[in-house]
This record gives sequence, C-alpha cells and structure tokens, in this order.
Amino acid sequence: MFEIGAKFDDGWSSDNRKGKKKTTGTGKPLPPGKHLLTLSREKRRGKWVTGTGPFHLRKEELQALLKALKRELGCGGTLREDRLELQGDIGTALRNALERRGYRFR
Repeated sequence: MFEIGAKFDDGWSSDNRKGKKKTTGTGKPLPPGKHLLTLSREKRRGKWVTGTGPFHLRKEELQALLKALKRELGCGGTLREDRLELQGDIGTALRNALERRGYRFR
C-alpha cells in the first residue's frame, strides 16, 4: 500500500466525505411565515412517529424549537437533518403548536 517515507502530492486527501452536504444550517434562515412545512406520520417498531419539516433555520434555532415543542406537547423527539421527529401520534397538536408560532403548512 504505502511505503515508509512515501511522498504525497499536495492534492492528496484522505477525507472521503467531501461530497456530503449538511442541509441544516446551510443557506439563509427564513422567518416562520416563509416556511412551507409538511407533516408525516409513520409507525416504527409498533409505535407512532410524527415528523415535520423541512425547516430553514440554523441548527441552534432548530434545537431550541424542538426543546420548546417537546416541553409543550409532553413527548420525546429528535432532530434529523432539517426535520423534527416527535414520538407519538400528535399530528394535530404539533400542527397547532407550530401554527401559533407562525409556521405554515402545505
């Protein structure tokens, strides 16, 4: 493979993750009224998961929104790329909570 004392060109890089993009935190953050969110519901391991997104916010703002929603709705949740995933079948409550904050849905 490589020999001891091998010389590498300046263009060589061992990082093979250059092509991957992070969607959260890229571009300009949008105000809540400019978002067009979708609501999804799926079953994982016999339990319901409610997802919403895509959000165009900085990662810190998105984590703060997730924390406030978890506290308000009394459930657990996580941040997946530019979407929020909350535990339970809480689609209407989640939609109402986000609409009170000024977000719009398709």
